[in-house]
Amino acid sequence: MPAPLSHLRTLVRPLVRAVTYTRWLHLLIGAIVPLAGGLIYPGLSDPGVVDWLIAGALPVPLVAAAALLPSARRAEGLQARLMLFPGKHARVRGGGGGGTGASATTGDPATTGDPASTGVSAAPAASWTDRGRTALWLVFRMEAGLAAWLLSIWLLQVTLVLSGVSVEEPVVASLTPPAGPTALAPFPLLVLLALVVAGGRLDTRVARRLLGPSVRERMAALEDRTERLLERNRIARELHDSLGHALTLAVVQAGAARAAGDPEFTDRALATIEETGRAALEDLERVLLLLRESGRRPAGAGPGLDEAARLLDSARSSGAVVEAEISGPVEELPGPVSREAYRMLQEALTNALRHAGPVPVAVRVAADDSRLSLLVTNPLPDGRPPAVAGSGSGLRGIRERAALLGGEAKAGAADGEWRVTVALPLR
Repeated sequence: MPAPLSHLRTLVRPLVRAVTYTRWLHLLIGAIVPLAGGLIYPGLSDPGVVDWLIAGALPVPLVAAAALLPSARRAEGLQARLMLFPGKHARVRGGGGGGTGASATTGDPATTGDPASTGVSAAPAASWTDRGRTALWLVFRMEAGLAAWLLSIWLLQVTLVLSGVSVEEPVVASLTPPAGPTALAPFPLLVLLALVVAGGRLDTRVARRLLGPSVRERMAALEDRTERLLERNRIARELHDSLGHALTLAVVQAGAARAAGDPEFTDRALATIEETGRAALEDLERVLLLLRESGRRPAGAGPGLDEAARLLDSARSSGAVVEAEISGPVEELPGPVSREAYRMLQEALTNALRHAGPVPVAVRVAADDSRLSLLVTNPLPDGRPPAVAGSGSGLRGIRERAALLGGEAKAGAADGEWRVTVALPLR
């Protein structure tokens, strides 16, 4: 495309975007207050420059006082979001151009219609800083709106005079629109269109600066995002632990049944695989329910350590010899501690079956008034630790779960055994 034609399209493109004119309308609305006040004093029957200056200055205290209302910031934010940024109201598709489908890549920094990404807050003022910024915004909007209104009317009057139409009452007394050749009549309109585009963009930039989220709102948004990321990681760990355990157990059971060649053992193995698969499906349904509930945790959101017998029986049915010793009031543990300890035990047993096979596993669980201790040990194949000992995502998940509860988890080889040790405070 030739360069002159490309430049022409760049200049014309803002003029076919509906948001350009909603921005200009937003700016002109700010002139209502000084115009209404000016009709009372000093009167606008034949206003001069001084009269317009008085009309623009007198309402400033009233407008600044209105900003003290917390809801004023919310009202201005919502109005700015609606009128200053592209959206369905501006017939913009995908943040693009106007009805012609042109792209919105015009260099304008405010081309997104998503309210969450406009950079303008719609929350009530929560501090004196918010009220001060709102007051500055209201004063700016009033004065800029009055100036835009005066310039618009005066440029239209200049166009009429150049077209041969007489203007008896200029918008500013003693500022009569100049006469000239009729051929110059379109030029004031071009200046007005340029003013419409520039004024709208200026209004949008100032809105981002003065109505943007405060430090408190940014911190709240950051905390909310962090909570969502933590919830997402927690759900990923739930899926990894539950489905990983079920699949590992199914693989071990199937291999053991094929090697045994005993129909009775095969029936038991299939029954265990069925039971474990059903439990994994229940866990999957529970996690999907969490996602549908948008992070709201329903009752019975996960098994607790008081259901550890199910894990131990599943491991035993795979051929592993599991010796378990559980002491203390396990059924009285706090819900989060009980659920997380269950997942840690599940991952430790899954690791033992996955890396060492059906070997003897010793489980020790001890709970008292202030502490929960968990120890899972199993002999290492050939007395050597796995090649990636301690670096798997499952063991990392155990450490993360323990850290979130203020506890500590360790995993490593010692004396020919693989040991997973967890200590969780209860207070």
